[in-house]
Amino acid sequence: MTNSRKTKKILLGHGSGGKLSAELIGKVFLPAFANEFLTPLGDQAVMNINGTRIAFTTDSYVVNPIFFPGGSIGDVAVNGTVNDLAVGGARPLYISAGVILEEGMPMEELERVVSDMKIACERARVQLVTGDTKVVEKGKGDKIFINTSGIGVIDEGIEIHPQRVEPGDKIIVNGPIGEHGIAIMSIREGLEFETTITSDTAPLNHLVQDMLGVSKNIRWMRDPTRGGLSSSLNELAQSANKGILLNESEIPVSETVRAACEILGLDPLYVANEGKLLAVVPAGEAENILTAMQKNPLGEGARIIGEVVDDHHGFVLLKTAIGSSRVVDMLAGEQLPRIC
Repeated sequence: MTNSRKTKKILLGHGSGGKLSAELIGKVFLPAFANEFLTPLGDQAVMNINGTRIAFTTDSYVVNPIFFPGGSIGDVAVNGTVNDLAVGGARPLYISAGVILEEGMPMEELERVVSDMKIACERARVQLVTGDTKVVEKGKGDKIFINTSGIGVIDEGIEIHPQRVEPGDKIIVNGPIGEHGIAIMSIREGLEFETTITSDTAPLNHLVQDMLGVSKNIRWMRDPTRGGLSSSLNELAQSANKGILLNESEIPVSETVRAACEILGLDPLYVANEGKLLAVVPAGEAENILTAMQKNPLGEGARIIGEVVDDHHGFVLLKTAIGSSRVVDMLAGEQLPRIC
């Protein structure tokens, strides 16, 4: 297993969203820029500006291929930024786009990407208000890379933070996992199934508002993109210093995704998603929140998949279908490069 402490070069694993990513941030970036807004290492920074709580986020997208079943790098770039704001409890308002193009990219493909971005903005009801374009020589890029940033407003009474998580809280996911990562990999590997696997890329801000309309007491949320459920829940367990207990039989995975994972030697818990969220909610409010989610098209498959426990602090355990338990560790290397 490769350890970044033993190499003087950047590895693909540093972009995995797992252990190497966390180490890179913790040892290189955080010491240089540590401040009250960055140090929590959330998907967004939350600031109070003249009495208004603002959420700010940024992300970069290098997915390959740039078009895949269910989406493209264009809508993933918009949806990813919208979702990073939404899971912080914010109402996304405005985004920016920095686009790096490779010389020789077909103009028709760029126009298709831009059209997908436009449709995604309209669906999320956000405006793209500023941006930048650069071109690099042929062979120095990979058609197109996109950076998007976004800002949103957090309403009074909403506090999404791992320190609010308590033993007994329930963990909810809004639908079947692993669809985005497997949609990408099926194209790369030339796999064909009876049913086409499509990416779940979607804006989750309206679903989150439905959830907050039932209860503003949601403790924590995250969209499990790189590193999948495993990385997100391990980060929660470590930040909150609590244990996480998952019930394997309750975690929704489609049969097609499960079959693809078996062929590719992957675990669905580690596969990237682009239209899923995890929420930790008080046990007494879980059913009401779950019902509200299931009324939204993006939450029809929502399930309670586990709970927070006052045991094995900092670790995620999975109760398997046969009744045994195993540790679900954070991704160590790069399972699926260029996935978002």
